[in-house]
Amino acid sequence: MSAFNARVVLITGGGAGIGRAAALAFAGQGARVVVTGRRAEPLRALAASHGSMDFLIADAANPDDAVRTIQDVIDRYGHLDVLVNNAGAGAILPLSQASADRVEQIFRVNVFGPSLLAGAALVHLKESRGCIVNVSSTFGHKAAPALSHYAASKAALEHMTRCWALELAPAGIRVNAIAAGPTETDFLVERMGLSAEQAETVRADERKRIPLGRRGEADEVARWIVSIASPAAGWITGQVLAVDGGLNIA
Repeated sequence: MSAFNARVVLITGGGAGIGRAAALAFAGQGARVVVTGRRAEPLRALAASHGSMDFLIADAANPDDAVRTIQDVIDRYGHLDVLVNNAGAGAILPLSQASADRVEQIFRVNVFGPSLLAGAALVHLKESRGCIVNVSSTFGHKAAPALSHYAASKAALEHMTRCWALELAPAGIRVNAIAAGPTETDFLVERMGLSAEQAETVRADERKRIPLGRRGEADEVARWIVSIASPAAGWITGQVLAVDGGLNIA
C-alpha cells in the first residue's frame, strides 16, 4: 500500500516542468492529484494520462481563484491532504528596468498566490493534519545580478515557509520548501521571457557554475517534493531543502 493512497494532493502550475513531474510522481504513489494552471490543453493531456489525475483552470496570481480552487477540490473529493505551491513567475530584471507592474506580477505569483491559497486551504489541512510544500529556488537564498526581485520573492516564500511551520505546528500541519536549482524545463523561455538563444547562453553558464556539472531534471526535484510530503517525513517541518547540484554552496 502506498503512503498516498486515498490522499488528495493539489499542485499549482502542474501543466509542465516540475509541477507535471510531481503530479505524475504523486499519482504513481496512489494519490488523487488535482493540478492547476492557466492553459487547458497541457492540463487536460496530463489528466488524461493517468486515471487518478484531475485538473482545474486557475491563475495563481488571481486572488479570486484561491478560494474557488480549494472549494472545487473539496466539492470533488471531500478533503485535502497536501498542497504544493509550485506555480512560479520570474524575470531577468535589472534594477534599471524594474517597473512597478513587473515587480508586482512576480510577487503576485510567487508570494501572494501561495499565501492566499494556503489560507483558503487551512481549515481543510487542519482536518486532515496535512502538509504544505512550497517550491522555491536556489536564488531564494543566493544572490545573483538581475534577479533581485525574483530572488526576493523566493526569499519571502522561504521565510513564509518557516513562519507557517511554527504557526501551524500546533494543528499538526507541516510546512516545508524545496529550493530547486536550474532544471531542464521551459522556465527560461516561458516564464523568464528569454529567446531560445538567450536561454541556451544561460544554460551553458549554469552548467559551468553548478558543482555537479549539469542542470537538473524535473523528476529529480519532483521526487523530493513527494518525499517531504510523505508521512515518512512526519518529523520534518520548517525546512528548505536545496535540490540544485550544489549551486547554493558554490
